[in-house]
Amino acid sequence: MLNLAALAAFTINAQTVVAGDPLLLPPDPAALSVETKSGEQRFSIEVADEPAEWRRGLMFRTTMADDHGMLFVFEDSQPRCFTMQNTAIPLDLLFVGEDGKIRAIEKGRPFSTMLISPAVDAHFVVELKAGTAQTTGIQIGERLRHPLIDRVANHSRRGF
Repeated sequence: MLNLAALAAFTINAQTVVAGDPLLLPPDPAALSVETKSGEQRFSIEVADEPAEWRRGLMFRTTMADDHGMLFVFEDSQPRCFTMQNTAIPLDLLFVGEDGKIRAIEKGRPFSTMLISPAVDAHFVVELKAGTAQTTGIQIGERLRHPLIDRVANHSRRGF
């Protein structure tokens, strides 16, 4: 069930970011990886793990390397809502459960204010350049690996 209060808060907060420089976070020392049928895919990522970073994300960027992305780390698992407002780069959005498995892959159209909110709970969201999931063979059900994801996935498997 979609958390309407969270959706309203996110939408309002996202709309308050109307202009500015891109948020440039340092690349995380650990790569994000996913084992696909065609082999391991690795990405250099920036980690957005605070509300101000979640709201800004990849807004105002005009370029991004093919092997780069942003990992959004949330405090819990629930339906997530994104828009592409102020985002010029077309994106693939991977909605990832607390088990580290991809639950949905959505397309983000530049500058769109349409909500991107699949009917799945996500503890993480990964944004990659549009088409990356298809060209690298990333599919729903595959497990992402990164220390931040592994920590939550290992914790949830133990039933804590």
